[in-house]
Amino acid sequence: MSKAFRTADDDARNEVTMEEGQPTARELRVVLDGYSYLECPRWHDGRLWVSDFYTNKVVAADSRGGAEVVAEVPNQPSGLGFLPDGRALIVSMRDHRVLVRDAAGALSEHADLSGAVSGMLNDMVVDEQGRAYVGNFGFDLMGGEPLRHTTITRVDTDGTVTTAADDLGFPNGMVILPGGVLVVAETFAARLTAFDIGEDGELSNRRVWAQFGEPPGTEDVGEAVELLQVGPDGICADADGAIWVADALHQRVMRVAEGGEILDEIPAGTGVFACMLGGDDGRTLYLCAAPSFPEHERRPVREAQLLAVRVEVPHAGLP
Repeated sequence: MSKAFRTADDDARNEVTMEEGQPTARELRVVLDGYSYLECPRWHDGRLWVSDFYTNKVVAADSRGGAEVVAEVPNQPSGLGFLPDGRALIVSMRDHRVLVRDAAGALSEHADLSGAVSGMLNDMVVDEQGRAYVGNFGFDLMGGEPLRHTTITRVDTDGTVTTAADDLGFPNGMVILPGGVLVVAETFAARLTAFDIGEDGELSNRRVWAQFGEPPGTEDVGEAVELLQVGPDGICADADGAIWVADALHQRVMRVAEGGEILDEIPAGTGVFACMLGGDDGRTLYLCAAPSFPEHERRPVREAQLLAVRVEVPHAGLP
């Protein structure tokens, strides 16, 4: 299958049937394939933008069959977002920078987070004012270091870097709900955590938005993976105030209400690491899928796919 964006009537589909008592059967279709490891999907101006970690490319695909490389980031792209004037912000993971892409496609430095973070940069969400909230690993995940909690960094529109929150268990996907509530997925703490965003961008009123069982209570990554009931990774929000959560450890996405009730679940039959609501009506749920997440397994192969499935409640919030 090519890397082109598949149309709705493409006949190459994977049908997934839920067990009795679960929601009705869903059809997952392949949108993109032949990539290394897709992350951080964003629907913007009629196209789906997504980072491909190990080819160092950001790709934008449209519903007419076109897929375009919109940026090449030598130090590995991750989180994506958009400033009020439409320019894209792109996380450059390995050199701890946030880049800005101008209208002509050229990249330049927007902010250097090297002095503020202890690990590779990760996902990012950009608010309506253009402030970016950026997570980081906090430790060498792929190198086998013990788990350490870490921070979210705020990047203001002038590039000023400030630590916005700390003591987070691998901050990953983030959304901003209507009303100015930032929710972050803490993958190794098995929860979604919420903050109120002040007018000045400060985060306050920290609370648990949803808890998925007990946190692992170990610094060993392998042990933590075995203990986690849910590994919340990329997330997106809908118009009913629910959040879709990519469960990186159990090959599924879940629709979750505040408080932790699981309202819906879609099994993917493969690993799912991020999700995004988009399409013309906001009711297409895009899934970043791959057989696994370790770098040594994903870097040499091209098995990653972008999948899509239709859902009832449309997109809301940011991204």
